Amino acid sequence: MYKLLIRPLLFLFDPEKVHHFTFRMIRITAAIPGVRYFRKKAWQIENPALKRNLFGLEFKNPVGLAAGFDKNAILLNHLEDFGFGFIEIGTVTPKPQSGNPKPRLFRLKKDQAIINRMGFNNDGVDVISERLRNRKSTIMVGGNIGKNTATGDDGAKEDYLKNFKKLHPYVDYFVVNVSCPNVGSLAKLQNKDFLVDLLSTMKKINQELGKPKPILLKIAPDLNQIQLDEVVEIVLETKIEGVVAANTSTTRDNLKTDKSTIEKIANGGLSGKPIKNKSTEVIRYLSEKSGKAFPIIGVGGIHSAEDALEKIEAGASLVQVYTGFIYEGPVLVKKINKAIIQHGK
Repeated sequence: MYKLLIRPLLFLFDPEKVHHFTFRMIRITAAIPGVRYFRKKAWQIENPALKRNLFGLEFKNPVGLAAGFDKNAILLNHLEDFGFGFIEIGTVTPKPQSGNPKPRLFRLKKDQAIINRMGFNNDGVDVISERLRNRKSTIMVGGNIGKNTATGDDGAKEDYLKNFKKLHPYVDYFVVNVSCPNVGSLAKLQNKDFLVDLLSTMKKINQELGKPKPILLKIAPDLNQIQLDEVVEIVLETKIEGVVAANTSTTRDNLKTDKSTIEKIANGGLSGKPIKNKSTEVIRYLSEKSGKAFPIIGVGGIHSAEDALEKIEAGASLVQVYTGFIYEGPVLVKKINKAIIQHGK
């Protein structure tokens, strides 16, 4: 029904407007008696074989919603209905910001992909932390954190630490996002010395705050072998809990969408099917290079249960969907969980 009727209708309109419309409809329909019950019956799977224990946390299933969908923690109480085992909010910045100028979100239908240059648009850490404090859902929540666009290199560390301290009581784990291609120069943020200093400071604060929260590093899918080796070194040196691989890509290789359309869209991060193999190979390399020394959350191009199993076989402990969820609908989450049970992954 989704792919035959709902998606074709939604895809007639501007992607960002559709995103906000979908949020409103999920919230409005949830108020109708019985709707949430039937959503849960339709999409959720409860099975002990799906449970995962990682970083000292128990996930009810290994399929999560990636950061960027519910940036502001608005739909946590309802997205759980669609069968996710965990949801990652953000990217959250210290101050509210509107993001990059519109249009900034583009569908590549022929490629089943999306290009976005949203620019960390969000309500800011104060509003979002308050929203999290008042949430009713018990689903596992990850806090994806970044710096404000206007913050220079010298203030970047303080931005991350402010987010970390403010969100600490309200999220289950953290993802340090230094790899988004849509917020200006990230050269310093991806510098090894900077990351070791930042992550080591976070680990220290983590202990001081009590009840330490797992810290993961989100990396780009475009890193070369030397850079990936550095990622392994950083994780092992700082003793953070893991890696999220991978973010959106700046490459435009082997797309079916015509070149003139791509050039008109211009810059932005590419997600969806075209980056599936690239993100899988990043996962595989990190897993093999480190000797499976740390957990990896695999994300990028998951549009089917087979795609998710491929990520898990490459070394991912958990997986996340976003673009695939938009193209395939909520049935994707259920299909992945059923396949994991069936194949004993």
